[in-house]
Amino acid sequence: MSTLFATTVTNAKPQAKDYKLSDGGGLYLLVRPNGAKLWRLNYRYLEKGRTLAFGAWPAVSLADARARRDEARRLLAAGIDPSHQQKVDAAKARVDENHTFRTVAKEWIAKNEREGMAEITLSKIRWLLDKAYPKIGNRPVAKITAQEVLAVLRAVEATGRYESARRMRSVLSRVFRYAVATTRAERDPASDLRGALIVPKAKHLAAITTAKGAGELMRAIEGYTGHAITLFALRLSAHLFVRPGELRQAEWAEFDFEQSVWNIPADKMKMRRPHRVPLSTQVLELFEQLWELTGQGKYCFPSFRSGARPISENTVNAALRALGFSQDQMTAHGFRAMAATLLNETGRFHPDAIERQLAHMETNGVRRAYTRGEYWDERVAMMQFWSDELDRLRNGAKVLKPNFGGQRSA
Repeated sequence: MSTLFATTVTNAKPQAKDYKLSDGGGLYLLVRPNGAKLWRLNYRYLEKGRTLAFGAWPAVSLADARARRDEARRLLAAGIDPSHQQKVDAAKARVDENHTFRTVAKEWIAKNEREGMAEITLSKIRWLLDKAYPKIGNRPVAKITAQEVLAVLRAVEATGRYESARRMRSVLSRVFRYAVATTRAERDPASDLRGALIVPKAKHLAAITTAKGAGELMRAIEGYTGHAITLFALRLSAHLFVRPGELRQAEWAEFDFEQSVWNIPADKMKMRRPHRVPLSTQVLELFEQLWELTGQGKYCFPSFRSGARPISENTVNAALRALGFSQDQMTAHGFRAMAATLLNETGRFHPDAIERQLAHMETNGVRRAYTRGEYWDERVAMMQFWSDELDRLRNGAKVLKPNFGGQRSA
C-alpha cells in the first residue's frame, strides 16, 4: 500500500546520510545529503535482488514514479527484467533519434537510383524533398505527425504551387512507407492527408491540333535560323512525337538504323517500360544529317557547352518562342497532342496503336495482356504515314521565310 504523499516528498529535508522514504511495492524515495531526491525500485528477478532508477523528483512526480513501478511489475509478471527493458528502450530511443526523415529519405532515393529510376524523376523527387527538409528533415521519422507534414504542404500551397504540394504529399508518403517497411516507423502520417490539399484545375499543355496549324508550324520550323542541333530537335519532335525528355536524352547507341527502329530503355521512360519507335524514311534521313554534326559523341542532341550532357529541357520550347509561338499556342510536349489528334482524325489507325506509340500504359491488366503484340506493323505504317503527312501539310502552301517580329537563337 502506498504510504507517501506529495507534501511528504516536497517537505523531505536532507540529512547527514542517505535515507529512504518508502511508498510500497518496492518503490522508495532516496534523499541524498546534497538535497537530491531520487526514485528507486527494489525488486527480485531470477532470485536476485535488483534496483531500478526512475529519475529525480520533481522532474518525475510521485504519480509518475508509481506508474513506472506498476509498469515494471507488469513486466516482471510477464517474465521480463525491467532493467533490461529499460536499456532496450533507451537504445531504441537513441536509434530513433538518429533515423531522421532526411536520413531515411536519402536512403530511399539511393535505393531507387540503384533500381534504375530515371534521373529526371529522381531530380524532381530531390527538389520536392529539399523543400520539406527545413521543417522535418532533422526530426526522427517515427515521431513526425500528420500535423507536421500538413504544415510542410501548406507552406508549398501558400506559394500557389498546388500541384507541387500534391506531388510532395505523394513523395513524403513513399518515404514514410519505406521507413515502415524498414522498421524505422510504425505508420505513414502523410496518408492521413488525402483530401486535405487544394486540387488544382486541370491545365492542358498548349498544342496545335489542326491540319492548317500543323502546316504553318512545319513551315515555320523550316525557317528556323538558330542552332543547327535545335533545328533537328524541332523537326524530329514533330516526326517522332516522343516525350521531350526522351528526345533530348536520345543516345546514338539506342538506334538500329538497319532495322529502322529506336529502342528507348525502360529507365528513360515515364512508365518504366522499354519503348520502340519505328523510324520513317524522312526520320532516317534527318538522323543521317544529324550524325554529321554529333555522331562522334554519346548524345544525339548534346548540349551546346558540353557533349557530356544533352541539350536542356527548355531548348525546344525556347526555339518555339523564337519562332513566335507563345506558350499558350505550342509547347515541346504539344507535338504529342498534335500527332495524336490528327492521326485519330484520319480514322486510318486503331486508337490502341496510336496510344501504344505514345507509350501510354494500358491501366487494365487483362486488356494489356491482350495487346501484348503492341500493333507493331501498324505502328510502322503509321509513323511513315505521319512523316508523309507532315511533309504534305508543310508543302500545302508556298514556303516563305516566317516573319514573327524577328527571330532569335534558342
